[in-house]
Parts: sequence; C-alpha cells; structure tokens
Amino acid sequence: MGKKTTTKKGGSSKEPVTRDCTIHLHKHMQKVAFKKRAARAVRVVRQFASKVMLTSDIRIDTKLNKFLWSNGVRNVPRRVRVRLSRKRNEDEDAKEKMFTLVQHVPVESFKGLQTENVRDE
Repeated sequence: MGKKTTTKKGGSSKEPVTRDCTIHLHKHMQKVAFKKRAARAVRVVRQFASKVMLTSDIRIDTKLNKFLWSNGVRNVPRRVRVRLSRKRNEDEDAKEKMFTLVQHVPVESFKGLQTENVRDE
C-alpha cells in the first residue's frame, strides 16, 4: 500500500533531554592502525551521539577527550560511560536548533549499567 509518514521511533528531536549511555569503543577499534586509534575513538563517540540524539552539532567535553587520550594514542579505553545532553542552541543564527553536549561519567565498573534518562536540574 502507501508509505507511512510517522517520525522515527515516535520521538522528535525538538525537546531537550539528557541520557547516560555506555559506548563500547573496543569493537570499533578492530583493525585500526595504532597511530589513529584515539582520534578514531573521538570520532566514534561523535557518531554515536549523533545517532542517538538526532543532532548534527556534537560538542565533546574536554574531560571526555582527556579520558579517551589518557592511555596514549594506542591504548584506548575499552568502554566509556557518557552523558548525552541535547540542548537548545542559544545562537540565533545557528543552522541547527539543537546541539548535543557529550560529557564523561566516571564509573568503577560497567557491569549491569543500562541507558537511563537523567533528571535535568
């Protein structure tokens, strides 16, 4: 018959929201040259945030960048827990109405962690 005209997953990217997610970096680091691993990890985090939050403007916090590079260019952490915050762009002349801020959430263990919504302060 005809195509449905519904939005993907029922949600729209108009309202601000904050979520905690775990990114499994190790599976994206297979067959990546040593000198490109940390830079690739930053790119993977960017792609993940863009996919989950449906925004093209992704801003990575300096603490998260430091964590990804903490073991050098070769030894990227296997997993990273991040807080994805979709926020309104205060800039009037911005192309995108929303942007996503990605921050590091330090955890001692990744066991049993799920993606969860965070109450905004």
